[in-house]
Amino acid sequence: MARRESGVEGEAVRGEVLVARGLVRRLGQGAAAREVLRGVDLVLDSGEFACLVGPSGSGKSTLLYLLGGLDRPDEGEVLVAGVSLRSVDDDKLARLRNRLIGFVYQFHFLLPEFSALDNVLMPLWARGGGRSPQERAWGAELLARVGLGGMLDKLPRQLSGGEQQRVAVARALVNRPRLLLADEPTGNLDSANATAVYELFRQLNRELGQTILVVTHDQSWAERSDRVLRLLDGRIVADERREDRVGGKS
Repeated sequence: MARRESGVEGEAVRGEVLVARGLVRRLGQGAAAREVLRGVDLVLDSGEFACLVGPSGSGKSTLLYLLGGLDRPDEGEVLVAGVSLRSVDDDKLARLRNRLIGFVYQFHFLLPEFSALDNVLMPLWARGGGRSPQERAWGAELLARVGLGGMLDKLPRQLSGGEQQRVAVARALVNRPRLLLADEPTGNLDSANATAVYELFRQLNRELGQTILVVTHDQSWAERSDRVLRLLDGRIVADERREDRVGGKS
């Protein structure tokens, strides 16, 4: 089922943003090899806000890293915005990640000697950009959208934990990704900041049509998302859609 996606840049796009087919990931060698993922199939439509949940050790982060091109499956294929990640070399894969996918991690990974704005612009620097007035204005706009419009020149140490994580969200959006992936994005935050980050993700999804997949242990995120994928022993065992919540009704 295709949904409407505005995208961060406001362009109308329809279709499947993420497709995974038969993903298998093994750890170890020979007889000691263990299957962490056992043939995972997944389709995420444009504009969806989905959560991936499951017990520790079920393979959630492993799956997210495969979907984002940070690791390669032993079997199967991942397509992002119709582009296969399977047969490309490491350099091209890095370029595809930079162009198509934004990542938010449990820890913000901001560089302490750079300002909030410069941290946001770093994915553009990685491809030789990020220094034009237009690009710097885009980075500043993203910081304003996450509630940090007056903190462009602040260093990470001058920001709270929740503010640092919002800088990380802005950084993940600066390349206008088709897909935003988050791995326990509120794992290091208190409840008030965790709620603020959730509301930010929901706003990005509702107002900008951003397609989002979040790995989380936070049940409140799962309860308020549009779709919940449950992973157990390396397989998706449940796929629950909340159609009444699609389009920002949650």
